[in-house]
Amino acid sequence: MSGPRIGPVRVAEGGVEVAIRLTPRAGRNRIEAVVADAAGATAFKVSVTAPPEGGKANAALIALLAKAWRVPKTGIEVVAGAASRNKRLALAGDGPALAARIAAWRKEHDV
Repeated sequence: MSGPRIGPVRVAEGGVEVAIRLTPRAGRNRIEAVVADAAGATAFKVSVTAPPEGGKANAALIALLAKAWRVPKTGIEVVAGAASRNKRLALAGDGPALAARIAAWRKEHDV
């Protein structure tokens, strides 16, 4: 059973799912903002310096999120959109605790 969506984060069985809008080949690695699409769905807008070839941008994305949100890289998996700018990632762990950690990070970093 899945839980409520809090912005781009949704509590799911076994952890949380996070919506991402990724920009590869950027000037620097950063989590920029939360953006909405035309339908109103929100996602974290993330930029990485890595190119999109060979999964390098996805690996850089996972490394960036793992460091920012203090979760192991092995606990993050791209579950949808591996070859797309719009991605859905699964973070393994205690879903409500992960959602609270990400919410606290957003508040601290004004994202």
